[in-house]
Amino acid sequence: MIPLESEAIPVDEPEKKKKKKKKHSEGKKEKKQKKSKHSEEPSPDRTYGIYMKQRILHQADKKEKKKKRKRDEATKVENTATESEITTFLTTNNITCIPPITPYLTFAQLPIPDDLRAPLTQFPAPTPIQACAWPPALEGRDVVGIAETGSGKTFAFGIPALAKLIHNPPSKDGVTTLIMAPTRELAMQTHDALEELGKPFGIASVAVYGGAPKEAQIKMLRNAMRSKGNKVTTRIVVGTPGRILDLIGEGVCELGGVDYLVLDEADRMLDQGFENAIRQIISYTKKNEERQTMMFSATWPESIRRLASTFQRDPVRVTVGSEDLTANSRFSDDERSKDTRLLKHLRIILPNKMAGTTHRVLVFALYKPEASRVAALLKREKYRVSELHGDMKQPARTAALEDFKTGRSNVLVATDVAARGLDIPDVGRGGRTGKSITFFTGAAHEKSLAGEFARVLREGGYDNEELRSRKHSAYGAFFRDDIEMPVGRKKIVF
Repeated sequence: MIPLESEAIPVDEPEKKKKKKKKHSEGKKEKKQKKSKHSEEPSPDRTYGIYMKQRILHQADKKEKKKKRKRDEATKVENTATESEITTFLTTNNITCIPPITPYLTFAQLPIPDDLRAPLTQFPAPTPIQACAWPPALEGRDVVGIAETGSGKTFAFGIPALAKLIHNPPSKDGVTTLIMAPTRELAMQTHDALEELGKPFGIASVAVYGGAPKEAQIKMLRNAMRSKGNKVTTRIVVGTPGRILDLIGEGVCELGGVDYLVLDEADRMLDQGFENAIRQIISYTKKNEERQTMMFSATWPESIRRLASTFQRDPVRVTVGSEDLTANSRFSDDERSKDTRLLKHLRIILPNKMAGTTHRVLVFALYKPEASRVAALLKREKYRVSELHGDMKQPARTAALEDFKTGRSNVLVATDVAARGLDIPDVGRGGRTGKSITFFTGAAHEKSLAGEFARVLREGGYDNEELRSRKHSAYGAFFRDDIEMPVGRKKIVF
């Protein structure tokens, strides 16, 4: 064994020497390059340390980006209006913006694609709520808009939604825009408007609401709609809270990618008891810091403020007019027969009883049976009447509203389902000139409303008689009124 080892040594050594000679025979330049290259390479321990440091920095950067919503990718806002023009506009329209913003006074100032701007040119100028809501919304900020019904709130949140969808191509998230509305009619109206605006860009909307089959709604939610051979992607969901929750429960309405949320007529939804449903639906969307949230309402009560503080981040609040419901100053109460008085007014407003688009009358009834009774009365008098209330099936409700809009009927008898948001031309709503007449007789079912009605009359500037008080064996004389109680503590001395 020893001789073998001694023989192996001289055999191996020359090979090593040869290799060394080969290395030394390489050019000095190449040798220097290799040397510098190897000298730059860190040790394995050092490499791991650098990797861990980079990873920690990357994670910290990622957390910071989540905390602060990205606004650098939003549409840059430019405005050419002068300071005096802006001041005059805000003062004339009684607009308050917190914090102050620079409104868009013309559609040309909107930094959006021309194809999206084109449909707006049929209007003379942006409405006050649109002019003031668009700048912060297009910058990616949360907005609270307070304005009366019929003031153009649909486009106020619809245009920024579409601008964002156009800027961000379809992704695996699917639906990224969610709009909640209190009634089916308002949801359908919003859906129709956004569907028309989004068509040139391949953006589809689906309206989901109760009282209609789910199959068509589910089909749209699965992005299965095709139009004229071109694939149209469903990226917007407009609906009522109840049906949205139903579809979420069935696993067909995925909202995990929603980064643009709208609560339209928010105060009305809370009045109808949808607060818990709204909170549950929002929990399925992206987190507050990753989501842009828009809230629009006719009033600014405590319940809306609480909701805004929970789900919005530093919102811009735009108020057009008052934050409270405004009393109409043209009221008159009469104890005569309401039916006779109603017919008398209709004979003056609609002398020939023929349907058309020039004169329309919207009659509100307190209860669904009362709406049906009044509609039947007017039909007997040969008026072209449409009826709208919650007991009707959805196709009948849609047809009634369409007949009234197109002029096939000139009288619409409705309950409060038509009180908010519906865009009905030639009816004195949304700040447009019109006449409002109220019939209040103090009948048994109306007595509980006497205090509220008296308050409305007072706010409208009318002197009304003192309400008759009711007597209770334990509480004495009282009547219900909505006069605000004094705020603050009161010292009681015994």
